[in-house]
Amino acid sequence: MSDQPITYASAGVDVEAGDRAVELMKASVAAAQRPEVIGGLGGFAGMFDASALRGMQRPVLATSTDGVGTKVAIAQAMDVHDTIGQDLVGMVVDDIVVSGAEPLFMTDYIACGKVVPERIAAIVSGIARGCELAGVALVGGETAEHPGLLAESEYDVAGAATGVVEYDDVLGPQRVREGDAVIALASSGLHSNGYSLVRRVIAAAGWSWERHVEDFGRTLGEEMLEPTRIYTRMLLDLIRTPGLDVHALSHVTGGGLAANLGRVLPVGALATVERSTWTPPAVFSVVQELGAVPLEDLERTLNQGVGFVAVLPGDQADAAVARSAELGVPAWVLGEVQADTGETGEGIVRGAKGVDGGAVRVTGAYSGGATAT
Repeated sequence: MSDQPITYASAGVDVEAGDRAVELMKASVAAAQRPEVIGGLGGFAGMFDASALRGMQRPVLATSTDGVGTKVAIAQAMDVHDTIGQDLVGMVVDDIVVSGAEPLFMTDYIACGKVVPERIAAIVSGIARGCELAGVALVGGETAEHPGLLAESEYDVAGAATGVVEYDDVLGPQRVREGDAVIALASSGLHSNGYSLVRRVIAAAGWSWERHVEDFGRTLGEEMLEPTRIYTRMLLDLIRTPGLDVHALSHVTGGGLAANLGRVLPVGALATVERSTWTPPAVFSVVQELGAVPLEDLERTLNQGVGFVAVLPGDQADAAVARSAELGVPAWVLGEVQADTGETGEGIVRGAKGVDGGAVRVTGAYSGGATAT
């Protein structure tokens, strides 16, 4: 028997700090709403009025969940917590739009060693900002204090979202045809994948996050924390643009460009991607050179400056590139879809992440063509 009373607080959980965190985040959450949201912050469940779905012929719900991986370690090392939330939103909602669905609402989960209200509020402010950029409602979340499991300065974030699309409008391999063009949409940098590799390279080089890097024009840490670009709104606009018939979309995340593009191609199709069509931003070459990372390993880990890919009829490629630029995202033609002859060899990827999809051939060398910036 303990000599002293044991309380929840003495066990390391500060309920009052959690309440203060909720108060601090209210203003941010209020900016990330849609008119369909019912109720407010603090309920046991977020509620969303789905009556609009009655006007759809065959509504299909799409859902996704994700985190941001070890990028949080850099945020913690830099003591900068108001950008990681945007990364979370991008990783979740942009997986949903791949199917052609419009993301509707999102929830988040933050696990931490100790609730520091200001830090939690900063994380949530980034999530709310990301939701606002995506046009998604943040309908709820949970903050859990795990003393003894996580150090006081440690935390992790995760989220889930739901969207909807008409059955007849679902994008994917079933629409892709021989002769389709493959369009690249520029990333904003590393996004939220490959940070285990990047952190290992930086540690081996002995660089600090505060180090100014001339190629970046800012510190290493600032470059590494560049928020993930959120494509949801511009992609929905692109899909709905008259004269454009988008067949498939691919979110370039873990596995790199080839593996993720192959997931949205049908069996029997091969997409040829020309490296000569773009120059990856400096962050990718710095990581490669600093760690002597083999090109094959680099390309299957990092996005190399391509955050999203669109597949559509070849005669619509120029119009799609122009429309993307109007919507604020640099784009260019990466290559085209052909019949898969079954050839094998260096640069050809078949099958990725358990999907029995098409093949992708990455060829050529990077040059000074369209630069992903």
